[in-house]
Amino acid sequence: MNYLKHETAIVDENVTIGDNTKIWHFAHVCSGAVIGESCVFGQNTMVANDVKIGSNVKVQNNVAIYTGTTIEDDVFLGPSCVLTNVTNPRSQVKRQSLYEETLIRRGSTVGANATIVCGITLGRYSFIAAGAVVAKSVPDYAFMMGVPARQHGWMSRHGHILKVKDAEGLLVCPESGFRYKENNGELNCVELDEEAPLPKNLTEGLKTYDEFKIN
Repeated sequence: MNYLKHETAIVDENVTIGDNTKIWHFAHVCSGAVIGESCVFGQNTMVANDVKIGSNVKVQNNVAIYTGTTIEDDVFLGPSCVLTNVTNPRSQVKRQSLYEETLIRRGSTVGANATIVCGITLGRYSFIAAGAVVAKSVPDYAFMMGVPARQHGWMSRHGHILKVKDAEGLLVCPESGFRYKENNGELNCVELDEEAPLPKNLTEGLKTYDEFKIN
């Protein structure tokens, strides 16, 4: 076993867990789950049967990931955020064979106490604000706020709202300097392939959000 499991955590049989993953207090990983490398599962988290999770995924305290959910690499799930797998649940109606699929794509952030209604896709590097309720699929890099959630601009890979444009009209991240091109309601990073990880020298934050905001 090349992952860390706290003594209070429960990991069922027939589970695949990658190297250097950490599973903390009172967490439960159910049978059939597949988890990648270097993930962190905080206190009171749950991964249901047959859920697939990529590498470098951070799941904060009190998050349940239900059957039907697929999470790609580098996703952040904030404390007590909510995922679902049936749109119209009723206690008297069994729908275990009708679980709806939710896809959370690479690099996405779901803020604390946000709710993700099932059957949708969160695009790459999308950013769901704390407390938002997302009931429809969102595009890559979208910054979503409110109840129901609506798009309030674009968010860079480093988690900054993109406002400043260069001489070519491209949006520029204040932290990385990466440029982004907006076209027909979609955003793409000019500097890096959407599936490529961040360069090592850009994975360590050096300033707080407010310091970048002020400057």
